[in-house]
Amino acid sequence: MAPEISHCSHRPLLRPCTLERFTHQLDPYIGCEHYCYYCYALDRAETDWRKEIRIYPDIAAQLSEEIKDLPPQTIYMGTHTDPYQPCEAVCKQTRKVLEVLLDAGFSAGILTKSDLAVRDLDIIEKMRDGALSVSVAFSDPHTHALFEANTQETARRVAVLKTYKKAGVRTGALICPVIPYITDVIPILEMLTPHADTIWVYGLSMPEGEGQNLGYIREILHRHYPGLVNKIQRCLASKQDSYWAELSGQIRQFRDERDLDIRIHV
Repeated sequence: MAPEISHCSHRPLLRPCTLERFTHQLDPYIGCEHYCYYCYALDRAETDWRKEIRIYPDIAAQLSEEIKDLPPQTIYMGTHTDPYQPCEAVCKQTRKVLEVLLDAGFSAGILTKSDLAVRDLDIIEKMRDGALSVSVAFSDPHTHALFEANTQETARRVAVLKTYKKAGVRTGALICPVIPYITDVIPILEMLTPHADTIWVYGLSMPEGEGQNLGYIREILHRHYPGLVNKIQRCLASKQDSYWAELSGQIRQFRDERDLDIRIHV
């Protein structure tokens, strides 16, 4: 059942962004239907995203007002929600944002898990610095179904990159989260490298405390990977575990042999 769509309370649309190359970011939605069990944003959810997603009452007018005194730049989209979650097909909040940005001489850098992004290629390819990246965590259907069942399979995400790269738009990919002994990083890199200009690899970490996403992950691990639980928990407790060093070495070798732009954060 699709979640209810309601209006959010008044709040800024543009927010500061700490990512490289970006000063501002925005999320076209409050909440995300994808409801990936590992998502850090679940702990900040205002509603149960499985039941309710919120939108800005007039996102185009608000964005036009907020950018009027800013110099043209690239705005990042995809920090807390997916700009192309299923309701975007009807609500078109992301497309409205892109139209405003293009008209004002701005660009967008987007992170998504959906091939709905192909719909807006006509706008993004006109932007001076438009870019599209996809997020990938798993290569096999079983694991995908356990951790992110409401998202599209990896093959469809790779197809999006292929389409954008063919159109001359800068592309990227995020392998995240790398769950030790579960995420097959090198096979995923093999799939992504022909179509992504830059790839970032991020390992899953479990800080102290029991966030909602960490509770979900622990439940999945105990139910479906009981024999790996102790090994995985050791890795997640410390980035000094030998697993991370070995994985970093494998990724560096893969990167250097092919002269690729791969950023390693494991």
